[in-house]
Amino acid sequence: MGLLSVHQPVRPQWICAGCGAAWPCRTRKRQLVAEFTGARISLILHLSAYLVQACEDLPHTPSGVLHARFLAWPRSAALRNE
Repeated sequence: MGLLSVHQPVRPQWICAGCGAAWPCRTRKRQLVAEFTGARISLILHLSAYLVQACEDLPHTPSGVLHARFLAWPRSAALRNE
């Protein structure tokens, strides 16, 4: 898929190793959109695997918060234009 990004998740906190923001950070989201151009379903499946791991690591975080963090953002207008 491309070069390995420094913007990877640090578990179990799920913060970005590159910038310290909640993962996926803004930079990683942009990278993922570029890496998965034309493959939105694959991006959703990829992020779903991370969501499962985050649910295990962050059991006290509301599921809606994690859903928004991992799965809601790829539905943006940028990806709907595929």
